[in-house]
Amino acid sequence: MEHLTKQSFLDKVYNFETNKEWKFEGEKPALIDFYADWCQPCKVVAPILEELSKEYEGKIDIYKVNTEEEQELSGAFGIRSIPSLLFIPMDGQPQMAQGALPKNTLEEAFKSVLKVEK
Repeated sequence: MEHLTKQSFLDKVYNFETNKEWKFEGEKPALIDFYADWCQPCKVVAPILEELSKEYEGKIDIYKVNTEEEQELSGAFGIRSIPSLLFIPMDGQPQMAQGALPKNTLEEAFKSVLKVEK
């Protein structure tokens, strides 16, 4: 699982500095976890995402964004509460979910939003 800085976000996910409209830069569907170190629910979801990143390796890119360090990225997506999870399909608009979701809910979203199964 990769931690994104603003620069790697612009390269791998969405260059909001040059594109007004959403344009995904990735090569496979992605999930971005917007979190902070002090956030308790974020600590609950972290090991689940770790597991999923192994189980879906090569099918989905799972990224983390530290909202304390990368405030501009949080601002670009209007993140108000954490954890916020951004599901990014190859086609169509990304979808945001909030809160520490259980593993089965995340897998459902992988199927329905990202169109990916194990």
